[in-house]
Amino acid sequence: MITVTRINGTKIVINALLIEWIEEAADTVITLTTGNKLVVKERANELILLNQQYLQSIGLVAAAQKLDQMEGPST
Repeated sequence: MITVTRINGTKIVINALLIEWIEEAADTVITLTTGNKLVVKERANELILLNQQYLQSIGLVAAAQKLDQMEGPST
């Protein structure tokens, strides 16, 4: 779960695993796999960092890196 800030300043916590994509224009829009859209103050690079930190905290990043090491370089 990551905490983001709506445009009105309200903090909300969302499931980072449900983020489908992030659009950055005048505002940042997060689209979830559920179809819900959230307009937030954070920029895309901040959201990516928050998501990476969350994935590391639950062990998904380490698991993916270990799998990559086991498979070796791609050709």
